[in-house]
Amino acid sequence: MTEYTDYSLLPHNTFRLDVKAARFMEYSSEEELTAFLASGGLTSPYLHIGGGSNLLFLSDYPGLVLHSSVKGVETVAETDERVELRVGSGVVWDDFVAYTVEKGFYGAENLSLIPGEVGASAVQNIGAYGVEVKDLVVSVDAVEAATGKKRRFTREECRYAYRDSIFKKELKGRYFVTYVTYRLSKLPVFHLDYGNVRAELEKDGMEPTLANVRRVIAAIRSNKLPDPKVTGNAGSFFMNPVVSQEQFDRLQTEYSEMPSYRLDGNRVKIPAGWLIERCGWKGKALGPAAVHDRQALVLVNRGGATGRDVLRLADEVARSVKERFGIEISPEVNLIG
Repeated sequence: MTEYTDYSLLPHNTFRLDVKAARFMEYSSEEELTAFLASGGLTSPYLHIGGGSNLLFLSDYPGLVLHSSVKGVETVAETDERVELRVGSGVVWDDFVAYTVEKGFYGAENLSLIPGEVGASAVQNIGAYGVEVKDLVVSVDAVEAATGKKRRFTREECRYAYRDSIFKKELKGRYFVTYVTYRLSKLPVFHLDYGNVRAELEKDGMEPTLANVRRVIAAIRSNKLPDPKVTGNAGSFFMNPVVSQEQFDRLQTEYSEMPSYRLDGNRVKIPAGWLIERCGWKGKALGPAAVHDRQALVLVNRGGATGRDVLRLADEVARSVKERFGIEISPEVNLIG
């Protein structure tokens, strides 16, 4: 385990904010983490981070920041039809997706190019193009912060919902994820009808193979979303709001072109990016923070922005959407500070 003081978190947040942590510790195994916790080394306040792709630091962090560098992909169960892989929480998520595609395992390819690490995928329930991580998770291994005891959570115990889990609510900060076990198919199963994935495949005359689907999704994302290595951002800043069927019907009388995705029961999901764009924010800036000019769902650091600058922009965007559509949009990113 390595420890630093007055540590810059610039390499650990994709908004590229040069904030500092009073203490920073990185562990490379579950055993290192449990020993550290058993020794009483954990002090408050503390924060556990992954790749920092879903964080907005509003100030320097006055306490301890922990980061997992637990690596490895292990096959723990396999049949002719499926395989279960136990993956270290510090594995880069897209590296894991590339691994599954190379091995011929189906299920994660639609989640290509999502920034972050494996541990955060299970906390955030990341999703894209009709697939969510909860569709793949078998179990999550974690260590209790207060005791250093290991616990395995089943998928049901994780209480997954849209961009949500028990680790973001009831157990927030109480457990540190060390491994995630995913179940993938060895038989061809594709999800091509969300967004324009199928159309892009057909346009280029490509058969739906794992490699082709990954290639198309990576191209779509790269065309719409800025590279955080170049322009600071956290991908989708806002969650897509879910409204009742009745509210959606009322909105459609005025906005017949409003896109939507029907959920179970009496609920309809509306793309937040569409709402933001209709409010005129696409490509607009407030100081050094801006709404991306190709995807209104993304807020960017044009250079020199602070977390407060980004938050001020986000608040103004949300206010505009509320005033025009009567819909509240909420940040998908975690606000720290």
